[in-house]
Amino acid sequence: MKRILSNLAMAATGAALLAAPAMAAPAATPAPFVPTAEMVDKGDVAWMMVSTAFVLMMSVPALALFYGGLVRAKNMLSVLMQVLTIVCVAALVWFGWGYSMAFTSTGTPFPTLFGGLDKAFLKGVSVTSLAATFSNGVYLPELVFVMFQMTFACITPALIVGAFAERVKFTPLIIFVVAWMTLAYFPIAHMVWYWAGPDFLHAAPTDMGLLWGWGALDFAGGTVVHINAGIAGLIGCLVIGPRIGHGKEPMPPHSLVMTMIGASLLWIGWFGFNAGSALESNAFAALAFINTFVATAAAGVAWAVIEKVAHGKPSLLGGVSGVVAGLVAITPAAGFAHPGTAIILGAVASLICYFFVTTVKNKLKYDDTLDVFGIHAVGGIVGAIGTGIVADPALGGQGWIDYTAPVAKAGEFDLVGQVITQCWAVGTTVAWTSVVSAGLFLALKYTIGLRPDAEAETNGLDITEHGERAYN
Repeated sequence: MKRILSNLAMAATGAALLAAPAMAAPAATPAPFVPTAEMVDKGDVAWMMVSTAFVLMMSVPALALFYGGLVRAKNMLSVLMQVLTIVCVAALVWFGWGYSMAFTSTGTPFPTLFGGLDKAFLKGVSVTSLAATFSNGVYLPELVFVMFQMTFACITPALIVGAFAERVKFTPLIIFVVAWMTLAYFPIAHMVWYWAGPDFLHAAPTDMGLLWGWGALDFAGGTVVHINAGIAGLIGCLVIGPRIGHGKEPMPPHSLVMTMIGASLLWIGWFGFNAGSALESNAFAALAFINTFVATAAAGVAWAVIEKVAHGKPSLLGGVSGVVAGLVAITPAAGFAHPGTAIILGAVASLICYFFVTTVKNKLKYDDTLDVFGIHAVGGIVGAIGTGIVADPALGGQGWIDYTAPVAKAGEFDLVGQVITQCWAVGTTVAWTSVVSAGLFLALKYTIGLRPDAEAETNGLDITEHGERAYN
């Protein structure tokens, strides 16, 4: 993307110099471009509203059921309540200042790192305001874009709770979520996805998020959602510490049936997550759709095969873990990869995530309850770096997507350079969210406290935090 912007700017400058007569009078400043309602396609609007509903379904009920089935029965309702409340709070925070911080750049001293408050509480956003898609001259009602991005902001902090499920107090968790979204999620979303103005191909570097300006590729949130949440989860489980009895007594999932239902709904909702990130109902949405299908299928099969070879029996828990690993890995590459390389990416991610979940975690003895780091952070890193490979047109990829022109041809795409850029993007995300997450978790731990006392944890958070039980 960075190269496209540079080439376009150079071409425009050269054309202007050739066309200008000697000693010509300065040209009048052209009127600013203003999009009109005629540039909105009803099909795009319908697709994006359906995608928005699909992504909301990924949080409630899908993630809630997926996580709820994986914990012990005495903590089932606590996980459901945590996910539900995080979604509600995150939606209100997004309305209040999140959208403005992620998708504006005025009124801030560091416009490439985070946005300002010009659109706080959706100031200036109305039924007539429009948001640009990736195609010049094609727009969405801004309210549709606000809602679609809101669902991403809702599910990301909800993912974090799986890393320290069964041992965190409810109120400090919600305080953490509000602060973490403000200091970690919104800045990373801004760095990765923000461009200014109605014509993003001609935006100045200061009008882009930092990682977007570098040319980092992240179609649907490998860095913004999965690495961001996975690293925060790891920091949280380290700061809070392991569950009572961890490593000494069995702590099996109480309902794999419920987890299977949640995983299935996640997969369906992920089509909105990935294909919706095209922001239009077009061929790139279709590409993201099929890649989300086949990469996930390959990852699920790969995990089952690994378990069959290693243990003689493929498990349902392993199957759903592989499916989620594949969904995570294909997320940043969904609109860039050929389906063939998407299959390879899904299978490779499944293998690496399996190694972290079964070997690295046991070796280092950290208690990542539901493998948020092992699947979301690790799968997101594999997917983000792998995007630099599978996007290569020589491998059937799309290069840098320019919806106004044919895709980059083989030879125009710098695979090594793109992989390096992807690594820089991953490193920046890991560093940023590590510092923010550690600071917030430690501050809460040593002020109001993060963890319930031993008796409350032993009795289960359902009754001690919420006064009810999932099963009588």
